[in-house]
Amino acid sequence: MLKRIILIILKLSPFSKKWFWEKWYDIFAKKARNTNLRLMNYGYHAHDFELNLSEEDYIERYPIQLYHFVTSHADIKDKNVLEVGSGRGGGASYIARYLSPSSITGVDISNEAVALCSEFYDVPNLNFICADSESLPFPDNSFDVLVNVESSHCYGDVTKFLKESYRVLKKDGYFLFCDFRTADGLQELYDQFSSSELKFLNRIDITDNIIQGLDKLSKYREDHIDESVSVFIRKLFKTYAGIKGTEIYNSFVNGSMIYVCAILKK
Repeated sequence: MLKRIILIILKLSPFSKKWFWEKWYDIFAKKARNTNLRLMNYGYHAHDFELNLSEEDYIERYPIQLYHFVTSHADIKDKNVLEVGSGRGGGASYIARYLSPSSITGVDISNEAVALCSEFYDVPNLNFICADSESLPFPDNSFDVLVNVESSHCYGDVTKFLKESYRVLKKDGYFLFCDFRTADGLQELYDQFSSSELKFLNRIDITDNIIQGLDKLSKYREDHIDESVSVFIRKLFKTYAGIKGTEIYNSFVNGSMIYVCAILKK
């Protein structure tokens, strides 16, 4: 059911799609305030790929590993970093604490998600603001690296987002991206990259790694959803989280959904 809903939403007008996801993430932030769910991406796993994490962070190692994989394609140390679509803030927090940027700003369209991040995190070089991915409130040439993890499928106009990303990046700045699309919609994403002002350097199909991450994550996430989410909407939340056996999970397995990482540069 949720997969079908998502497919319908992806075809909505830009305004309607943006409105839906903003409200969805407001609800999610209100209903799931568990501090052990700081990242909600689908996770990443590969053979012999394991990070040296604190005990607290190790619990969410698979979603963190997705951030590490994506950000490994550029030098983050001492750079000014922007994450667009920062959600519950766990990815930005990982970057701030482990990768030593000069600063990182997390941007999200959901006021509730930004408020949640303000409660969760107290990291000197990390801050969060509420803003629209298609109208970023920063001067030109502000950031060395822009990170966008599992967020762009929510946007009304990806082309506008790419134009804004180009504007706020400094010369030679990196745009580091990962997200999913339907198999039929993937070429449109690649065309949007190619027609943007950014240089489209590389793309990597990481669907298998995402499936492995979901296999590892499912039990942990299912337990926490059972603990923190009303019984009336648990099934919806579990499907959205990609729990093993749900429609979203099965879509990755059968190839109707593809998950990609892309690297672009100004």
